Amino acid sequence: MGRLVVFLVAMICACGPALAQGEEGRLKQISERGTVKLAYRSDANPFSFVNAKGQPDGYTVDLCKFVVQSLEQQLNARLAITWVPVDTQNRIETVANGTADMECGSTTVSFERMKKVDFSSFIFMENTGLVVRANSRIFSVGDLGGKTIAVIAGTTNEAALAKELQRRQLQTSLIRVKDRREGMTGLESGAFDGFASDKLLLIGALTADASAYKMLPENLSYEPYAIVLPRGDWAFRMAVNKGLSQLYSSPQILEIYLKWFPAIGERPDLLRAAVYIFGTFPD
Repeated sequence: MGRLVVFLVAMICACGPALAQGEEGRLKQISERGTVKLAYRSDANPFSFVNAKGQPDGYTVDLCKFVVQSLEQQLNARLAITWVPVDTQNRIETVANGTADMECGSTTVSFERMKKVDFSSFIFMENTGLVVRANSRIFSVGDLGGKTIAVIAGTTNEAALAKELQRRQLQTSLIRVKDRREGMTGLESGAFDGFASDKLLLIGALTADASAYKMLPENLSYEPYAIVLPRGDWAFRMAVNKGLSQLYSSPQILEIYLKWFPAIGERPDLLRAAVYIFGTFPD
């Protein structure tokens, strides 16, 4: 817990000025074209997905919409939103190459990703979990020896699971899959004994018969989420963080939280509340 708090503080300090972008930064581009390009996911319910009306929706999407409203005030300009679909494999590159200005999904901050992009203040704190079939004889991570577990390739979940299995010296087969749909389909068919991912994303991916599955009790890692931003553009990062700070200091953040996470309590727990506290800054 102590190391996690230190990491929270370090990330917030990192949101200060870095590499100057000059007058050709993303804020100028957004102001001139009158649009903000927001990347969204279709498979990250309840953070970012496509709703029944075919529109991007979710917790992070709501946060990004608020940020766009704040950018309108900061730039004194009307801004439209252009939605850019992304998936687990291309979400980072889409922001890095300028196809999108921000990625509004369920992306965990990591040092490896910082080589390509920057991040906003934290927006959520999640855990890596593991779901198995309810009728299996798997009750904890310690029971995974000789089993086959799926995990999405290239994610922080993959690294966390591999590290935990190595620590416990378990002979477990890891199968890298493309996305949550593939992971859950394999679990349902019996091709995999378990599927590891972010806990709330696992809950959002469960079929109508959720009672057919169970979540193991262990948290394999802490996953701090943030909005993905262009690397080195301190002015844009500061503007986005200002929008988040305005939201975090208003009652609207609790309304958004309760809208998307009613099953995990009427109030954010200590770790998730810390995201909002440490993401609020004085003007």
